[in-house]
Amino acid sequence: MKFYLTPGSCSTGIHILLEELELVFEAHIINLLAGDHQKPDFLAVNPKATIPALVLDDGTVLTEFAAIAYWLARSYPKAQLLPGDVAGDARAIELIDYVVGTLHGQGFARIFTTVKFSPNPADFEAVKAQGLSIVQQGFQLVNDLLPSQGYALGSFSIADAALFYVEFWADKSDIVLPENCLAHYRLMCSRPVVRRVLMEEGYRPT
Repeated sequence: MKFYLTPGSCSTGIHILLEELELVFEAHIINLLAGDHQKPDFLAVNPKATIPALVLDDGTVLTEFAAIAYWLARSYPKAQLLPGDVAGDARAIELIDYVVGTLHGQGFARIFTTVKFSPNPADFEAVKAQGLSIVQQGFQLVNDLLPSQGYALGSFSIADAALFYVEFWADKSDIVLPENCLAHYRLMCSRPVVRRVLMEEGYRPT
C-alpha cells in the first residue's frame, strides 16, 4: 500500500492506525505549504487534493479520514478497532464525523487556513476567533461524552485516533483541553505506537 500524509495533520490519526495494525506501506510526504497537494502527480492519485490518501494493494484509492479508518477496522477485525456491535460502531463513526466535520473542518480550519474563509485580511482575526470558539465549544461537547478515564468507547478504536489528532493540534496551539479530553490525550500520548508515530513525523512525544 501507499500512504500519502502530511506530518502533524489529520493523516497522523491514520498513520497511528496503520502502525497499530503493523501493516507494510510506502509513506509519501505531501508538503501542503509547498503546494504538493496541487501537483499533477498527487492529483492523479487524489483529485480532491486532500490528505490522507491510501492506495490499496489492488491500486484502488481511498480518501477521507472516516472511510480509510473504517476500511482498516473492517479489513483487520482481529485488531478490534471498532466496538463490534451496531450501536458501538455507530458511536465510533459519530465521534469521527464530529471531529472531522466540526472540530477540524469548521474550527481548526478557520484558525489554520483563515484565507479560505475570507480573502480580506481585515476579517482574519474575526475568522480565527470564530474558529477558536467552535473548537472550544466542540471540545466541551466531546468532553461531556467521554469517560473520565480510558478510551472514548471503552477500548482503543478508530475514534480515538481521530480525536487524538485534534487534541494534538490543541496542545500545539496552546488551546486548553477540558478535563476528560486532556486525560484522553495523555492516555494516547502514553501509547507506544502513538509515541513512535509522533517521532517518525518529527515531533517530540509529550
